[in-house]
Amino acid sequence: MMKTFVGIDLGSTTTKAVLLDENCDVIGRGITNSRSNYATAARVASEEARIDGRFTLFRRALNTGGGNSGELDEFLDALHRSFRLVQFSEQLDDLEETCRGQVKGERFAKVEIEVKDAIGEVFKLLREEAPSLYAPGAKRKSDFFRDIAGSRYHVHAEEIARAARLPYELLLNVYDKSIIDVENRPPSGGLSEKFRRALARVIAADGAVKTGSSDVPKTIEATLDIDLEETYLVGTGYGRVTLPFSKEHIRSEILCHGLGAHMMYPKTRTVLDIGGQDTKGIQVDAKGIVENFQMNDRCAAGCGRYLGYIADEMNMGLHELGPMAMKSDRPARINSTCTVFAGAELRDRLSLGEKREDILAGLHRAIILRAISIISRSGGVTEEFTFTGGVAKNEAAVRELRKVIKENYGDVTININPDSIYTGALGAAEFARRAHHGQTDGSEA
Repeated sequence: MMKTFVGIDLGSTTTKAVLLDENCDVIGRGITNSRSNYATAARVASEEARIDGRFTLFRRALNTGGGNSGELDEFLDALHRSFRLVQFSEQLDDLEETCRGQVKGERFAKVEIEVKDAIGEVFKLLREEAPSLYAPGAKRKSDFFRDIAGSRYHVHAEEIARAARLPYELLLNVYDKSIIDVENRPPSGGLSEKFRRALARVIAADGAVKTGSSDVPKTIEATLDIDLEETYLVGTGYGRVTLPFSKEHIRSEILCHGLGAHMMYPKTRTVLDIGGQDTKGIQVDAKGIVENFQMNDRCAAGCGRYLGYIADEMNMGLHELGPMAMKSDRPARINSTCTVFAGAELRDRLSLGEKREDILAGLHRAIILRAISIISRSGGVTEEFTFTGGVAKNEAAVRELRKVIKENYGDVTININPDSIYTGALGAAEFARRAHHGQTDGSEA
């Protein structure tokens, strides 16, 4: 048995989980969309972290066997794709059964058989193309089941509805009602059994799996026998109060982001977190304990939700905003980051002929200026500065942040970690580890 300490950050748009071992090493990370059901989001994110943790243990065990690192990477990549295919196929089965269950009542009275047959055809096509979604080099815009299944369902449903002379809206309505139930039901079945099925697929495809002198299947089987005990759990984030956690299993976002940033970069003294719903400016000491903070807790202006609204207004994907803004060399001067007025200002500027990239560049600068004003109220930027949260992955926001920090504070070390979205969950996991060991964690600061 292996003790693990779980931190869960329930954000307004995504929920993240981190698993630490007793040595304070991260062994697994998981993320999912938050939905309206935080309890489900927490379970799914935790399961994703355990899946990632299994691959960490696989790698550790296989590396001790002295195998070729390139071959090990290739094998683990194949196993990961095979596992995701097994997982996706199981959720497809659940979704089809749920869709069929929706075909009832007066609306379907005269076309029940036809609609069920059409649904069957849609899912037949989804299953046939599923392996290609997880083939080597396959590109997916999202790894969330709802996004993958939904985009392909819509494509196939439109064609099949037309061929069957059925209203396309009927099939869409069935899907829309069903996906909510399915995504609020975490995948059933044990992880070990899914891994064994995935391993069997890899062996069937590639024959005897050998890397160096290691017998890979036996190593994987032995690793699956290790029980990952959930020793202690701490929750944080926007939705933490909705979970049935006792007081000792909850920490504030401020504390968790401060400690998480310290764990990533021990010299950090100032932390900026721009999440989906709020922006936080945090000052921490040499031990990662929060000394001061400020946040915008009244509206979502300048946060991830605001960027999502802008993306909708401009008929773009959220992931497209940063790259588009990076094309600008003349950022527009934006008057407000208020979500209420953003739509009207956008439409006015576009009607006047301003370029989309200039408007978006101006919006990113306005967001960062707002964030820096929050940082200044918390105590300004001192020594190393760490940028966390989902917006830290937006290249235009990062570009403007570097400019504004240099303009106001000179040459400061700015830390941006590829896993920065997990900072809050990392801090929560460390609080869990400390609580288990009875350590003082500074949570009363």
